[in-house]
Amino acid sequence: MYRMEQKKVLHIIASLVLVIMTLSISGCVNILDSSSQTTPDVVEGRDIEIDVIEGDKVDGEEDKVDEDKNDDEGKGEREDNEDGDLDIGGDRQDIKLVPYSGPVQHIFFHPLIAYPELTFDGDAQEKGFNDYFVTIDEFNKVIQSLYEKDFILIDINLLIEEVEEDGKKVVKRRELMLPEGKKPLIISIDDMNYYEYMRENGMIYKLILDDKGQIATYSITPEGEERVAYDNEIIPLLDRFVERHPDFSFNGAKGVIALTGYEGVLGYRTNEIDSPNFEKEKEEALLVINKLKEMGWTFASHGYGHRDAARISLEALVKDTERWKVEVGSLVGPTKTYIYPYGSRVLPGDPKFQSLVDAGFQILCAVGSQAYEKMGPNALMQDRRHIDGIGLIQQRERFLDLFDSYKLIDYDKRPEKYLEGIKK
Repeated sequence: MYRMEQKKVLHIIASLVLVIMTLSISGCVNILDSSSQTTPDVVEGRDIEIDVIEGDKVDGEEDKVDEDKNDDEGKGEREDNEDGDLDIGGDRQDIKLVPYSGPVQHIFFHPLIAYPELTFDGDAQEKGFNDYFVTIDEFNKVIQSLYEKDFILIDINLLIEEVEEDGKKVVKRRELMLPEGKKPLIISIDDMNYYEYMRENGMIYKLILDDKGQIATYSITPEGEERVAYDNEIIPLLDRFVERHPDFSFNGAKGVIALTGYEGVLGYRTNEIDSPNFEKEKEEALLVINKLKEMGWTFASHGYGHRDAARISLEALVKDTERWKVEVGSLVGPTKTYIYPYGSRVLPGDPKFQSLVDAGFQILCAVGSQAYEKMGPNALMQDRRHIDGIGLIQQRERFLDLFDSYKLIDYDKRPEKYLEGIKK
């Protein structure tokens, strides 16, 4: 009975989040002010974010990375490829690798809108989904444009290396070696937990393994039918794109999956430790996680309770991080990447920054308007660019280096009222 009431409360909170989002000025502000609230163990239901840092610099930071101290090859979660060959999709090819000096583009999405008739149904949450999510067709067109512009997916772990200086281990930016003419691209996906409010509004229910052991999606259609598919979520779509275009991936890299923990992971309710289904949920989640790693996907912490690191206390951040490691890290394994909820950030000199570094995070990702990175003390700080309804509809000029958003907006799926003034 208690859990039923708790879930009802979660649904109400999630609805309130998206209502508040519709009232935000541009989607580039934090949705809820955590600093004005108490700090319970987990603050749930706040899972959509965008806190875009405008301009070339962040307060307290300097120098855009145009000189780009880059990286070596396949270190990180895959082995180094020291002989100069390019390993794409398991095939080794003699392709010349050259030092890359330029910006590293890092873009991110939320889970895709799989059933727009459930998403764009005129309810209080509709505008929030229009602002912060993209459709299947839009995602496919973004990826095609990036491929045509000679981007190549890389493992985010290639960006850093640990070296010893004066008897101490320090984190440095690595030189990035890539096939000649290619530009590095990192894709991350936030909140791939499939919260209840997502399922109710047109997202899939979970990732599964099909009868051949391949990644697929499971969902309930608007007609109430169970469906297993490969064409309605980022992971199977990108996996198949790379199968067709192996030169879009360096050493088999795909992307970063940023997970919270308060409603489990990947659609499995691994947070419900008292549930009779807990062990089964955990077992199935682990099978999917292991397959994702095999396919070139990596994982990042998105905080356990999706809390704003810039607003909560140091004690609350440490507690949230520890809980993520226990409930999520124990499933996905160690990760060096922390993706700030709400796209915010904490800077070097702040004890909260050091707490994340002490927890083992060496790549700290916020949200910004363009490619940006800077080495901090034993951690790389990097900005990600948000690919969503706001970016496609309101910020066309900002993304022209990647794609022309007006040519890829899903005019058939998005309500016309959000598309006024756009020239198709």
